[in-house]
Amino acid sequence: MGVEGIGARVVRKEDKRFITGKGRYVDDIKLPGMTHAYFIRSPHAHAKVKGIDSSAALKMPGVVAVLTGQQLVDDKVGNLICGWAITSKDGSPMKMGAWPAMAPETVRFVGQAVAVVIAESKNLARDAAEAVVVDYEELPAVADMHAAIKAGAPQLHPEAPGNQVYDWVIGDEGAVDAAFAKAANVVKLDVTNNRLAPNAMEPRAAIADYDAAEEHFTLYTTSQNPHVARLVLSAFYNIAPEHKLRVIAPDVGGGFGSKIFIYPEEMVALWASKKVGRPVKWTGDRTEAFLTDAHGRDHVTHAEMAFDANSKITGLKVKTYANFGAYMSLFSSSVPTYLYATLLSGQYNIPAIHAEVIGVYTNTTPVDAYRGAGRPEASYLLERLMETAARQLKVDPAELRRTNFITQFPHQTPVIMAYDTGDFNASLDAAMKAIDYAGFPARKAQAKSQGKLRGIGVSCYIEACGIAPSKAVGSLGAGVGLWESAEVRVNPVGTIEILTGSHSHGQGHETTFCQLVADRLGVPISQVSIVHGDTDKVQFGMGTYGSRSAAVGLTAILKAMEKMESKAKKIAAHALEASEADIVIENGEFKVTGTDKAIAFPMVALAAYTAHNLPEGMEPGLKESAFYDPTNFTFPAGAYICELEVDPGTGKTSFINFVAADDFGRLINPMIVEGQVHGGLAQGIGQALLEHAIYDANGQPVTASFMDYSMPRADDLPSFNLSHTTTLCPGNPLGIKGCGEAGAIGASAAVINAITDAIGKNNLEMPATPDRVWRTINAA
Repeated sequence: MGVEGIGARVVRKEDKRFITGKGRYVDDIKLPGMTHAYFIRSPHAHAKVKGIDSSAALKMPGVVAVLTGQQLVDDKVGNLICGWAITSKDGSPMKMGAWPAMAPETVRFVGQAVAVVIAESKNLARDAAEAVVVDYEELPAVADMHAAIKAGAPQLHPEAPGNQVYDWVIGDEGAVDAAFAKAANVVKLDVTNNRLAPNAMEPRAAIADYDAAEEHFTLYTTSQNPHVARLVLSAFYNIAPEHKLRVIAPDVGGGFGSKIFIYPEEMVALWASKKVGRPVKWTGDRTEAFLTDAHGRDHVTHAEMAFDANSKITGLKVKTYANFGAYMSLFSSSVPTYLYATLLSGQYNIPAIHAEVIGVYTNTTPVDAYRGAGRPEASYLLERLMETAARQLKVDPAELRRTNFITQFPHQTPVIMAYDTGDFNASLDAAMKAIDYAGFPARKAQAKSQGKLRGIGVSCYIEACGIAPSKAVGSLGAGVGLWESAEVRVNPVGTIEILTGSHSHGQGHETTFCQLVADRLGVPISQVSIVHGDTDKVQFGMGTYGSRSAAVGLTAILKAMEKMESKAKKIAAHALEASEADIVIENGEFKVTGTDKAIAFPMVALAAYTAHNLPEGMEPGLKESAFYDPTNFTFPAGAYICELEVDPGTGKTSFINFVAADDFGRLINPMIVEGQVHGGLAQGIGQALLEHAIYDANGQPVTASFMDYSMPRADDLPSFNLSHTTTLCPGNPLGIKGCGEAGAIGASAAVINAITDAIGKNNLEMPATPDRVWRTINAA
């Protein structure tokens, strides 16, 4: 490890512009002649659009146009799609209701757009929107999943009778039934995984610019995957041919999955730009974000776990209802199926698993991937079950987990996943040592003497990252491949540009990706630049989500680097009159092993471009590209333990300690990894204690602002005690597993397990607010 290479705690290069206010976000961009869009959104959860009168608005100052959903239909702009096909247990395809970018006839959730005002400024557009009169015929609405599937419930889509999207199963039901028939003990649990709003720091935004002379569109957007956005906009939405559409995602202020998807606003901005002949800009406000950004989680589950007389798990059966909201979003179908149910084995050797997932439409904001995307839901369910089982079986929670840990690898689970490597005992040992697990009973007794209820909660998670290979996910219904691409460009003076299909929106790619180059070539990271987020500059790539950037994106860079290095070694060997096999790269030089002969990297680069003295038959230049498709998922795992106190008089929870022992494989930059874990832990704790997107029975959002939706603040969180154990991933040459979602996956169960341990009552749903905890303590 060099001072800037793999494993070094290098300060993030990109932070200089961010902390000095020099970042360039979509809202910072101003184009000549730019207009501003303001969307007119439904105040009703379910209604017919009987008519739209824009006559008064069109007479107001600065108004350029008022465009409606019917005009979109007339111009043959396509409906939004779901890109992952799921088949129900009866063999029927999922029931995808039509989702137009602006509703021409029926709105199905509060905030759905019906029209857009285009004006010279955002304020003028907003003022004019108030003058647009929409005639709605309100319809019965349903926000609760169980109410939505009852006979006689309001129907959202004619394509989905009974509001059911699919009824999907995985696993061997017969084997599970046999395991339960022989079980010495059965543990049952009902769990609700509360709905969350993503709340990225930067709201979504889009600027669309149509060039009539070239018949070409440019879209600036807050996207985690600009190439996928371009593909979907061109192939499915009929916006523009792919070669006539450039998508640029500049600096993006957080995403957490919510900026993977193509939203109506980007589609409308592109279409409107052509209609009005000028650039169109839309920047969402925070209320729009609460109403329209894809929500996360929202599962209701009943689960049962069978044990033999030695506390070994013999079977698991799960039935989950997943709320999709009013429409299917881009990857929503996969979240409660292949990203959730396939992880229900957790870290445990469970011989038989059967899961059924029923997807349900409701008159609420659409639900899709949010940090962890299915893995947090699976981990929370499993770890709450394990804690409940330990209490029911009267065994120590940590020891029950040890009894059931997978210890032999590779391990094939009953639900598709094949774990390649891991050491779950090592992570649990590290966490127990860090928190002084053995000393907890004494601390609990001392807290009791002071009138406080102290509890400890364990959570052992595993996740699947770098979803792959493409052939496998394609066979499961994915509409795209999940490889990644990279290009290495060495300039004539030896500076290096890395073009990556990954996209950074807070992960630190501009630093960690440079560290790989520095490690291999021995050059300073200041000599390396990372280029991403522009479909005209970067070859097609799949973007960033699912903790894939290092395991997949960085490996693609490695593959391109290896090609470039091979050519550079040939040039160096020719210049030094040596055998290519004797050339090594050290400290920015190509050296002949065992001699003092060397040539600096910039001189090799210059030789490649002057082409005066290249090996016979070699092309000039020094540029290589690669596409990398992994052979398997990666499987980060870890153990989290939370110790806290509850005030029985108020129900308020106070953290004493929170330890996280993770196995992420090789760490490129430990400091950035720790930052990622901190952020994930904050979101996992936020879900456990504070966050909940709530609708009333009529589909009206109750938590559409920060006055009502509680976000974790610094004083809500403990100081985190982090450590790492390491088993290198055999599935990629860097041994990387991924770290971006881990904290959000493992934290919630640790917190709820600790609270229920403290109060001595097991039935406690998230968020565990003081009021809810106090009521649980005092319930009969």
